[in-house]
Amino acid sequence: MPRWRIRARVPVALAAAGLLLSGCANPSTGSADDDPTKPVTLKFWHGWSAPSEVEAINESIDRFEKLHPNITVKATENVTDATINQALRAGGGESPDVVVSFTTNNVGQYCDSGMWVDLDPFMRKTGLDKKKTFPKTLLDYTSYEGTQCALPLLADAFGMYYNKDAFDEAGIARPPRTMSEFRKAAAKLTVRSGKDSYKRVGFMPNFRLYQNSPDRLFAQWGPRYFDAEGKSRLADDPKTYDYFRTTNKLIDAQGGYADLEKFRATFGDEMSSQNAFLTGKLAMHLDGEWRGLMLKDAKARFDWGVAPLPVPDDQADTYGRGFVTGTVAGIAHSSRHQNAAWELVRFLTANTDQVVDFANAIHNVPSTYAALTSPRLDADPRFRTFFRILENKHSRAMPPSTNGGAYITSLQDFSYSVEAGHEKDLRKGLRELDEQIDADNLQAEN
Repeated sequence: MPRWRIRARVPVALAAAGLLLSGCANPSTGSADDDPTKPVTLKFWHGWSAPSEVEAINESIDRFEKLHPNITVKATENVTDATINQALRAGGGESPDVVVSFTTNNVGQYCDSGMWVDLDPFMRKTGLDKKKTFPKTLLDYTSYEGTQCALPLLADAFGMYYNKDAFDEAGIARPPRTMSEFRKAAAKLTVRSGKDSYKRVGFMPNFRLYQNSPDRLFAQWGPRYFDAEGKSRLADDPKTYDYFRTTNKLIDAQGGYADLEKFRATFGDEMSSQNAFLTGKLAMHLDGEWRGLMLKDAKARFDWGVAPLPVPDDQADTYGRGFVTGTVAGIAHSSRHQNAAWELVRFLTANTDQVVDFANAIHNVPSTYAALTSPRLDADPRFRTFFRILENKHSRAMPPSTNGGAYITSLQDFSYSVEAGHEKDLRKGLRELDEQIDADNLQAEN
């Protein structure tokens, strides 16, 4: 499923494109006085490319066109954020009307630059109450400094997949709920096949594995990345230090960074039949809701379950939380058919039957309150674990920034250095990281 692979990291080229986008001067606000009942063709750009996903989005378009026979939607698939950015900067008749991004990281840029239009006037005009329609966490990651330039189009929630057979073999009755339980379970589930090799590890904490981007697990601490003035505050937050101490203890409990990295090198591709969880090399694994469908399709040879990721011991009452992100949809500033474009955005994001049908088709988490409680939604209890994670009041998404996901890339690079033992003075390193993030944000603003 290429869709989630796009989300896994924020490419440097995309960050650079974002810097160019945020520096664009006085983008047009477009025309919002078109008549959406008149015949019109909308250009819709999205990133879905897997055959099953393209089929699902095309079926969604068919449903929309039946409701709006005057509107024809011309869809272009497999479009990246960088391509969208270039088209919106260039403008002209070939640029899209409705756009979809597979990362929330760039919403701050889209809103701040004006390249995606503010959707609040459209919602007020058509009576859509966003606070009653969408969970707060999803509204937070689709807006920036009061501008709601995007709406959520399905969501991704991250939890812990676990091998029930391995748990039975190790005598572990239930998934761990706190980080201390997590460390003990990981050690107990780890099986060596030699002095410096493994048959299985309990949990691979190394940040370069698949979806193990450090921000995903860090969400279990509920960190605040920025202060009220928008300054990076990682070095000032005790949670940051506890987080890195915990991940280092997870590494040490299973044999150390060098041995784990050597074992990780034997893993197959994330989306292949040689995925390390599917082949039994991992007993517990951080991943999103889509993994369940892949395990079913691959006919996994073991019984598996899903649970929320553990939380810090001193935040045990937040168990059930997780990292949340998702696909976002918006209207291009250059569109001359913004009212008609809004009808498409509103249908895709807020029509309950549409959201349910699309979520079932591509195995993503629904993004509206009504869809989450629909009886038509996939009833698999393992899939529904992610619904509860999404709705948990303690779940976290990455805060939007005018510099897009550049600060996440900086955190990733720093985390690689920490886990490898290269950061001897964590406090000093975190202060330097804060300074780098602030400098990058200042450059983007200017």
